[in-house]
Amino acid sequence: MELLELHNITKRYPGVTALDNVSISFREGEVHALVGENGAGKSTFIKTISGAVQPNEGEIVFDGVTYDHLTPQKSLELGISVVYQEMIQFEAMSVADNLFMSDGSDGGLFVNDGERNKKAAELLEKFQCHISPKTWIRELSMANRQIVEICKAILRKARVLILDEPTASITVEEQRRLFDVIKDLKKQGVTIIYISHRLDELFEICDRVSILRDGQYIKTIDIQDTDKQGLIKLMVGRELSENYPVKDNLPEEEVVLKIENLCGNGVKNISFELHKGEILGFAGLVGAGRTETMMLLYGAAPIESGIVSMNGETLSIRRPADAMKAGIGLIPEDRKWQGCFLDKPIYWNISISNIKTLCDGPFINSKKEAAQADLYGERMRIKAPDFRVNAGALSGGNQQKVVIAKSMASLPDILIFDEPTRGIDIGARYEIYQLMIDLTKEGKSILMVSSDMEELLGMSERIVVLHEGEQTGTIEKPDFSQERVLELASGIA
Repeated sequence: MELLELHNITKRYPGVTALDNVSISFREGEVHALVGENGAGKSTFIKTISGAVQPNEGEIVFDGVTYDHLTPQKSLELGISVVYQEMIQFEAMSVADNLFMSDGSDGGLFVNDGERNKKAAELLEKFQCHISPKTWIRELSMANRQIVEICKAILRKARVLILDEPTASITVEEQRRLFDVIKDLKKQGVTIIYISHRLDELFEICDRVSILRDGQYIKTIDIQDTDKQGLIKLMVGRELSENYPVKDNLPEEEVVLKIENLCGNGVKNISFELHKGEILGFAGLVGAGRTETMMLLYGAAPIESGIVSMNGETLSIRRPADAMKAGIGLIPEDRKWQGCFLDKPIYWNISISNIKTLCDGPFINSKKEAAQADLYGERMRIKAPDFRVNAGALSGGNQQKVVIAKSMASLPDILIFDEPTRGIDIGARYEIYQLMIDLTKEGKSILMVSSDMEELLGMSERIVVLHEGEQTGTIEKPDFSQERVLELASGIA
């Protein structure tokens, strides 16, 4: 039975047609994947369903009733919920507060915290999420934040649940738990619209897949009737024979960064060496301490003890400015909140980390600023009509390139890539990989944190594995295997 149908949906913005006559239907109780490169129209399409965007043309049919458009309130009333990749949550409030914020279940003037906490605990336990309802949202891992959002949708009696890149920043173990939740919801008759750039997982949980390309509908097929290469060809209009570029330059013997018994920010006794021209991967389950280690190196969290040496010289890193001065750059995990100023132009984003070099006295030299933006923007192959466009108007892949360009403008020798391709389509992520390899050929060195096992194995030359804040091993490339990484990440010797 078709629960949700979109017919001939068209959405135009000045100079751009985001959706061009798109028609897709979704069955009750199915997991339906929606795929396409960044800029294909996926975000506009799901915002049309959620009521955040009103189409110029077309109609939406929900459970047999036709609408020319939906509003956010109407969408919620119908039972449509979205868990966005960039989740909007009240970080300084508890899990229970977030769950019951808008459900209207509390009567009278007073909130019954005890009853809400009990209900929240029962719901979280149902999905094997062993956290206290009193925990603040900002203390949760990305995976547990997603579970909270899914629980919120269940409280709203969702009939359609849209998951936008749900596995972008979670590990294999957390992914398995999420898939169990999805399968359980499917049994209950909930329709899942699943958006992901990780194509392998679609074949495990999805029933059908629809492809968008450049704002146009391409095809809907049963997942069992295609394969990964077939999907890629439909998405990009061409075949991509390799997932990773060939890195034919070997790391040099020269050690550019040496970490000895580093402690702080929840991690302890971390030790490793980074060689010139090397991509050193960091693996671990959610909460293992990978990002926490990078924050210590970048001065975003205080170092309690340990030695950080760069090119044989001991560094004192107390703040990000110290790291940048030493030649360490960061491409953070969350580009929208930590990497990009979305409401500022591309050129402004690129120049902000190196602004002092662009000034004549107290004033910014606009010609120097524009020249720098052109240099790094073109080098990173940022696709935009003009570098005066705000970063928020770009696709996820191009926003990531802006963050890389911003970091490169400060002329670092070592770059930290934290989840470098999170939420980026397969074509754009190949470009990011090639950029990383090109940087190593120039003598740069890279620390790469990734929750994507295939990415770790495909891009790293060695992998440091962490478990609950401690280092459990370092794997050399000849010994790479998913099983060995997971053993060490799980604390198995």
